Amino acid sequence: MRAVAFGAIGADPSLVEVPTPVPGPGEVLVRVEAASVNGFDLATIGGMFQGIFEYKFPVVLGKDFAGTVEVTGEGVTRVAPGAAIFGVVAKPVLADGGFAEYLVIPEQGPWTTVPDGLELQKAAALGLAGAAAQTAIDALGLSSGETLLVSGATGGVGAYAVQLANDLGAVVIATARPGEEETFVRGLGARHVVDHTADLDAQVRQIAPDGVAAVLHLAGDGPQLAALRSAKGRLVSTLNFAPDESATAILAQPDPGTLDRLALAAAGGRLRVPVQRTYTLDEAPRAIGDFAAGTLGKLVVVTG
Repeated sequence: MRAVAFGAIGADPSLVEVPTPVPGPGEVLVRVEAASVNGFDLATIGGMFQGIFEYKFPVVLGKDFAGTVEVTGEGVTRVAPGAAIFGVVAKPVLADGGFAEYLVIPEQGPWTTVPDGLELQKAAALGLAGAAAQTAIDALGLSSGETLLVSGATGGVGAYAVQLANDLGAVVIATARPGEEETFVRGLGARHVVDHTADLDAQVRQIAPDGVAAVLHLAGDGPQLAALRSAKGRLVSTLNFAPDESATAILAQPDPGTLDRLALAAAGGRLRVPVQRTYTLDEAPRAIGDFAAGTLGKLVVVTG
């Protein structure tokens, strides 16, 4: 089968031929329709997970996936062939990924069925970024009317977080450059926009003189952002920054329940899946390069 993989730490990914996987007992073979690019892919290529995960080269990239169940292994009861599913590739070894025509996943893994009304290409962009945003917003415990500063609002996680916070009634301040970025985050529900390339402190203090109730740290200077909280303000970070007891560092929790929540919200029109561009499988290396250069929302690779 065709897949996009890399053969050594730091090597450029490319389109290659690899054996089509065969599901064993308790496994599911998925015909992949689409996958999306995440920061996890860049970190994998750069070797950031050495010592955490084993690399089994060639490593196929793509943490997210969406597709159709082709075959189920012995003992699988959770799903049947023909079902549309999406989720996150979660294995102890870095080898398999969604940038491929087929993928084997464990039956008891972080995936779920795709509800009616949600396209597979959009489902492919929900998994990791959506789960990270939902985990972060849940951890913040926002109440209606509270002010939330989202630093890194233009990326995939930020785009979902702005919407989830807005849905709870929070007043969202999003970081974005003037122009296309500002238009993008306002369209997602941001009440205020601050330019992180200018005097961020002054802009935020003009909106919230006593500081913001909450900060979501997806990008930017952690200490600077922490100082913009009110006296009882809290902070959640996806970048392992937790300077005090009012701050929490989180990891995405893409369990089936969280994925169901996101999928139903997207299918019902309450959550916009911000796919900015799609690529064919042979264009996936370019998608990864475009992501590294900076983009708005999500980039999707169509594999089917």
